[in-house]
Amino acid sequence: MSVCWVYILCSKRNGCLYVGVTSDLARRIYEHKQKLIEGFSKKYGTDKLVYAEQFNDVREAICREKRIKKWNRIWKLKLIEEQNPEWKDLYEIIL
Repeated sequence: MSVCWVYILCSKRNGCLYVGVTSDLARRIYEHKQKLIEGFSKKYGTDKLVYAEQFNDVREAICREKRIKKWNRIWKLKLIEEQNPEWKDLYEIIL
């Protein structure tokens, strides 16, 4: 059993959002910040970690990620603000 994370990145407060899943949160956020991977996050500058949720089962994490991706924007914003009302970049905390 390995730890997995569902996370949300933003470009700025109330800006563009990216929802992802990973087994190595610190490495993955570093990749986003350094723009090492082509795709949505690099294109739209979503590199601030504003939400993270830990899972012990990869299947549960993937289901949660897919569920959140289908949510409307208001629900995603509410989820972020419940855990991180100041929209601080949580990357330094996870290191």
